[in-house]
Amino acid sequence: MALTVACSRSVFVKRKILYTLRKTCILFSTNETILADGGKPELKVKKGRRNKKHLWTDNQSLEERLADVVTPLWRLSYEEQLEVKRKQQQRILSQLSSDPHSNSPSPVRSKPRFPVLPVLPSPVRDGYRNKSTFSVNRGFDGNPKTVGFYLPRARDGTIVCVNGDHLLNMPEKHKLVARCYQDFIRLSSLEPCLLFHTGGHWREVTVRTNTEGHTMATVYFHPQTLTPEEVAVHKAELVEYFTRGPGSVCQLDSLFFQESTRTRCTHEESPYQLLYGQPHIYEEVLGFKFRISADAFFQVNQAAAEVLYRTVRDLCVPNHEEHGGRARVGGTLLDVCCGTGAIGITMSPRVDRIIGIELIEQAVEDARHNAALNNVLNCEFIPGKAEVVLPGLMTQLSSAGGGPVSAVVNPARAGLHRRVVQALRNQPAIRKLVYVSCKPDGEAMKNFRQLCCAPDPWMKLTGEAFSPTLAVPVDMFPHTPHCEVVLLFER
Repeated sequence: MALTVACSRSVFVKRKILYTLRKTCILFSTNETILADGGKPELKVKKGRRNKKHLWTDNQSLEERLADVVTPLWRLSYEEQLEVKRKQQQRILSQLSSDPHSNSPSPVRSKPRFPVLPVLPSPVRDGYRNKSTFSVNRGFDGNPKTVGFYLPRARDGTIVCVNGDHLLNMPEKHKLVARCYQDFIRLSSLEPCLLFHTGGHWREVTVRTNTEGHTMATVYFHPQTLTPEEVAVHKAELVEYFTRGPGSVCQLDSLFFQESTRTRCTHEESPYQLLYGQPHIYEEVLGFKFRISADAFFQVNQAAAEVLYRTVRDLCVPNHEEHGGRARVGGTLLDVCCGTGAIGITMSPRVDRIIGIELIEQAVEDARHNAALNNVLNCEFIPGKAEVVLPGLMTQLSSAGGGPVSAVVNPARAGLHRRVVQALRNQPAIRKLVYVSCKPDGEAMKNFRQLCCAPDPWMKLTGEAFSPTLAVPVDMFPHTPHCEVVLLFER
């Protein structure tokens, strides 16, 4: 069912914009709370606290309510969405420029002291997500084997699961896999796992696709007290359904299975089991090809990722014209929180050396494979916590010389560890730093202030301060309030 946009350019639209900006939309998972767009890190809430205020009117359908949670800006034109995001980023970044020498919040200015460019639009606005996770819970009709997204009821606050067939940011292939998975678990003799302590087995399904249409599905399963032999029977039924049964319409290229007794487990804690097909799918960005594993991070909007990486590349290592041709910038680029190496690899033609640091070992393996796949020979990827690896690495770079050092950081919502900020701030060779943030008003703002504040021996921030010189928002998530912000800091 498709939602029709029937908003006039009236007072209602203005109120809707204000309502969207003020409302904090949350969905509820098995044990904890996750953010509304389904693709952001988890956020814990205190037990016993419940918002008693009704979020919706009684005449709204479940589909409209879910769309208001997952894609809060869906009622606005795309131009209006970009204007909402532009004003939001101006307001957020004004906090940073209120007092560039302070390490604490100060009165907010009306405008940042540095340029904030207009939001760069996403080339694809509907069906852009290449990764979606669908939950399992009771539907509005009471069926506990319903696959979709969590939604609190308007009246009593209980949770129902609503399918996402109408959501504008979901591609048709993801919706199809979700419907087939729902049909499969309804045929299964096993119950769904709604709460870990009450039993049940079938949990959410994650669907990943690429621009060529290749599809990877990962089914999450709680074994409870089942023996490995009993679990094997149900895995075989799952493969049969998706390869030769009704689910074969999905044309899966990969089917993974993870047995997990926790809400989230890494591959090291509970290995992803390949039940069918290829172990990876591949995606192309800016002419480079990247391997994507079941648990690897990759930007959820491939077309907008090209805009993002091109922006980061041009800010961090601009390719100057020289003698009628292109001149390499040279030097070393530090890619902190490098993931599968996409940022570093796309910048590799412009610098002498790329050093990437990443916590997840599987992502490091992917990054190394991606470098070899693209015949990129000047990239090195180091596994480990950035706050542990970076200080020693900076010492080695300082003693070895080797030209200018630039850095790009692309951390999760939690931002950079303070020791990483200290290492970047206290290394005089780093004259330029590009910070990519999906939530600049969160913990990242503390990082910004620590990078820019006056030297503070007590905080171990002894190096010359950075200054923010340019911000470029990139719309990675149309129909939602979120966007990525690329901040350029220079000395």
